[in-house]
Amino acid sequence: MDPLTLTTDRLVLRAVGPGDTEAVHAACQDPEIQRWTTIPSPYLPEHARSFTGQMVPDGWANDSAFTFGLFLPTGDLVGMLGITMITLGVGEIGFWGTREHRGHGYITEAAVAVSRWAFTRLAIDRVEWRAEVGNTASRAVAQRAGFTMEGTLRSAISNKGVRRDCWVGSLLPSDLSLPSTAPYLPARSRPMPTP
Repeated sequence: MDPLTLTTDRLVLRAVGPGDTEAVHAACQDPEIQRWTTIPSPYLPEHARSFTGQMVPDGWANDSAFTFGLFLPTGDLVGMLGITMITLGVGEIGFWGTREHRGHGYITEAAVAVSRWAFTRLAIDRVEWRAEVGNTASRAVAQRAGFTMEGTLRSAISNKGVRRDCWVGSLLPSDLSLPSTAPYLPARSRPMPTP
């Protein structure tokens, strides 16, 4: 798929390219982004060049990852958000926000817009969110975007060579008043049998 641009009330969401390398590199110097995401640490200029020049374009070209830079109309980078395909009909959302633009609801706004796009244009029926246990800022964004928290997965993510527990949540088309592309039969609530 060719990269595309989405807009919200306050943001322009578009694929980043080589012209955004410096802004991405500068943002990723933030210790919080390095702590909670799987980006390399230290984050070097060559990492930013590879991300903007190869990883993002390749993801769009082979329909495996749809990454958007989140920009104000002034051109300031406020964050990054992507959906990575993990199985048929399921994508995993990931995001980070720049330090100076946190607390304004930009990432939540973008998460809803990109999820809506994924549900209506990519035939996705589930967007999954995962974050290391303790990343309360990411969890707050996911909850404000409408994700249902589903629990804790043990040793489910690897960050910088260390297995870590993570929270998991999901957003379904019906959470945004959209139809699913496939029928969905939710499980009835029953107690789990005891052995």
